[in-house]
Amino acid sequence: MSTFQNATLLITGGTGSFGNTVLKHFLTSDIGEIRIFSRDEKKQDDMRHALQAKYPDQARKVKFYVGDVRDKRSVADAMPGVDFIFHAAALKQVPSCEFFPMQAVKTNIEGTDNVLHAAIDAGVKRVVCLSTDKAAYPINAMGISKAMMEHVITANARVAAERGGTVICCTRYGNVMCSRGSVIPLFIDQIRAGAPVTITNPDMTRFLMNLDEAVELVRFAFEHANPGDLFIQKADASTIADLAKAVQKLFGDTGTNFIGTRHGEKLFETLMTREERLRSEDMGNYFRVCADNRDLNYDKYFVEGKVETQAEESYTSHNTRRLSVDGVVEKLLTTDYVREELDGIRHV
Repeated sequence: MSTFQNATLLITGGTGSFGNTVLKHFLTSDIGEIRIFSRDEKKQDDMRHALQAKYPDQARKVKFYVGDVRDKRSVADAMPGVDFIFHAAALKQVPSCEFFPMQAVKTNIEGTDNVLHAAIDAGVKRVVCLSTDKAAYPINAMGISKAMMEHVITANARVAAERGGTVICCTRYGNVMCSRGSVIPLFIDQIRAGAPVTITNPDMTRFLMNLDEAVELVRFAFEHANPGDLFIQKADASTIADLAKAVQKLFGDTGTNFIGTRHGEKLFETLMTREERLRSEDMGNYFRVCADNRDLNYDKYFVEGKVETQAEESYTSHNTRRLSVDGVVEKLLTTDYVREELDGIRHV
């Protein structure tokens, strides 16, 4: 018997890459119901038909709710009877958020607050929110909105804990290969068109994880969270140049064009800041960053206690384990998307 036996799970932004992978992991389990909440009815209809074709016996477990996390009423309407929530709805494209930052505010910050208030009011047991490495030392609108989202999560987690109710926590991870916003499908499309692969900065580094690992991180957080905890998976990284070489090694070498850094991009990504490392716990494949549960009476910390402000270094895509081109190839082959694309080429 699992924790999810006969339970109802709500996934916000559930028609995305993460939601589809959650279904792959949970649909044939003993879970009772999975609610897909999103604003794109076309994607919901596509998902519904795909599930009916692939999982005819389990498809009935999935219920679809058209709504937007920005709309409190639609969020509240999806809550009755929900036991657990994976909150994945977000604006994720860095350049888009640079040009339309208030849209990132409305979805990533206000939308998260709407979901958490509705969850607390409905007596949901646990909520796991998905964040991004761009929230650590943010320099772009998407990262800033996600950083504020994390603060909204911590504040709501504190309130929920004081009431003895909903346990709210957060996960933070780097680039998920082949998800929406990933550069890998773009590289593959460029190669198929016979065009050069476009690289912004060859020395730029990024964390690499697949969708299954993203779901496992959320599952780990779900099982081990205290209110307000932040969970981070230890992840490998690659330079963008080596990532492009790895994709070309699999799909063909069409050359390379260097186009320069896009709006709001970082040279490297940070998964855990120096300040967070002071509160972190090494849990094997994961770090747990405990919530800062001090109150507003700082005298007892700064007058009576010892003050520490930061560790020696943050945890970044520059100082984690760097994969070789062959290592990146091996990592790429763990994704369904790359394997399916290669199978498509072989059957042409």
